[in-house]
Amino acid sequence: MTGLNQPQFLYLITSGWITGKEHRIEIWFVEHNKRYYVISERREQAHWVQNISNNSRITFSVHDRTFEGTARIVDPKNEPELTNRIFELMDSKYKGHQGLIVELTPLNSF
Repeated sequence: MTGLNQPQFLYLITSGWITGKEHRIEIWFVEHNKRYYVISERREQAHWVQNISNNSRITFSVHDRTFEGTARIVDPKNEPELTNRIFELMDSKYKGHQGLIVELTPLNSF
């Protein structure tokens, strides 16, 4: 999908690191090499980032598909090429977006 036909949002479900309750957010994303990337403008302060830091198992929906998978924070110092590529893709799709990059890796879909 390209241009205006491309979905703008991904729906991410994390487990609360204190309560264990599901938390769902709507967030901008890009896809790259069969993985999905989202950015936290609030960096580690965002509750959903705190949730994945404590439990990397996630569920997310995009393109009318739902995936179970894992999430991890991309380290810009150790992964500068990936970091730059994701920022380029975000800039192209959304006209700029900076913050903490989180990679979502689908393990299976349902």
